[in-house]
Amino acid sequence: MLSKYFKAIGAKRLSIVEVSSIISHQHELNGIGDFKRIFGPDKTTFATTFISLFDDEEKVKSVSGQMTWYDARESHPTRSEYRLYYSEDEIFATANAGDLLIVAKIDDHNLATIVAPQGSTSEKQLLWLFGLADLDTRLVVKDLSASNTDIGFAGRYILSTLGFELEETLPDYLELILEKFGRSFPSTKIFSEFSRSTVKDVSPIEEPDQTLLKWMIREELLFKTLEKALVKEKLKKGFGEDVDDFISFSLSIQNRRKARAGFSFEHNLALIFELNNLAYTHGGITERNNKPDFVFPGTKQYHDNEFDFNLLSMLGVKTTAKDRWRQVLSEAARIPQKHLITLEPAISWNQTEDMRANNLQLVIPSPLLVTYTEAQKVNLISLKDFINLVANKQLDVL
Repeated sequence: MLSKYFKAIGAKRLSIVEVSSIISHQHELNGIGDFKRIFGPDKTTFATTFISLFDDEEKVKSVSGQMTWYDARESHPTRSEYRLYYSEDEIFATANAGDLLIVAKIDDHNLATIVAPQGSTSEKQLLWLFGLADLDTRLVVKDLSASNTDIGFAGRYILSTLGFELEETLPDYLELILEKFGRSFPSTKIFSEFSRSTVKDVSPIEEPDQTLLKWMIREELLFKTLEKALVKEKLKKGFGEDVDDFISFSLSIQNRRKARAGFSFEHNLALIFELNNLAYTHGGITERNNKPDFVFPGTKQYHDNEFDFNLLSMLGVKTTAKDRWRQVLSEAARIPQKHLITLEPAISWNQTEDMRANNLQLVIPSPLLVTYTEAQKVNLISLKDFINLVANKQLDVL
C-alpha cells in the first residue's frame, strides 16, 4: 500500500522561474501553500532525497540534502507566504519548465523530491502510481495516510526504480530455503525452479500472463528472504576496517539483484513456452554474433535460407525497457517484425509509438495493461496473444 511508504504528496509542473538559473537563483518552490495541510504552520527542516529521473537509466541521479518549510512573511501581522527552500540544486539544474515535480512526505522528518521530464516514461509511471492527471504549475496535494489500495506488481516495480527498499519477505520459507541451499545463493535457474514449486494456484497454459507474474513475485520474495538472512550474518561478523571488503560486499548485492531479475524472467518464460508446446531456441546466435533471447521455432530454421521467414519469430526479454528496447532491433535481421516482452508498466506514448514505427511489437503481461492508455492498448499484445501467434505459425512446420 502507498501509505506504507508515503504519508502525503504534492505534485505540480515546474515553472520557468523555478528551474532557470538565468531568471532565478532562489532555491525555492513557490505557490505551495496547500502543503500547510500536511506540513503544518511551523517552520520545519526535512532530510530529503532528491531524485532526478530519466528514461536513460545512466542519467538518473539521487542525492541527499534538505528542504525547509517556512513562512516568508512570518513577521507580517495578516499575510503568509509559504515556501519550500531546497539545499541541493543539482536536480533542478537539469530540469525544464513543464517537468513533473513530486514532493513526497515519507514521515515527519523525511521527504523525497522527484523530478521527471515531461512526456517521459518515468513521468507516466509517477502519474499512474499516485493517480494524477491534468497537472499544471498549481500544486495538487494528496493525503495518502489512509490509502489501503494494493499497488500491485506495477506499483512495486515503480517504487523499486525510485530506490525504495521494499521490505516484503516470506520468513516462513527461510528454514526450507536454508535446508535446501545452505547459506549461499544457488544458480538463478535452480532458484527459479525451487520458487515455482512453492506456487500452487497457477495455470501456465490457460493463464500464462498471471502465472508469469505470480512466479516472478514469489521468486522476488524468496530471494529477499534468503538475502536478508545472509546479509544479517555478514553484518554481525562485521568488516573491521576493511573498506574494500565493505564496498565489494555492497556491490555484490546490487549486481546479484540485477542479474537475478533478468535471468528469472527468461527462465520462467522458457518453462511457459515448453508447457505450451512451443519450439524455440533460447540464447541462440544469429548474424554478427547477435544473441536474441528467444527464436521460434529455432536458430536452425533461422539459418536455413529456404525456411519461410514469415514463420520465424523472435522475442527480446527486458525487465526494464525504457531506451534499452532499441538493442532488440538488430538481433535477428531475417525477422522484419521483432517482439519484446517487458515488465515495465506505463511506458510513455512517445516510446510505444517509436517502437511501433520501428516495427517492434510490445508484449505486456495482461495484469500490467491497466497502466497503459486505451489508445496504447490497441497496439499491445499479452503473453497469451504472443503464444497463440507463435503456435499458429508452428502448426504447419513441426
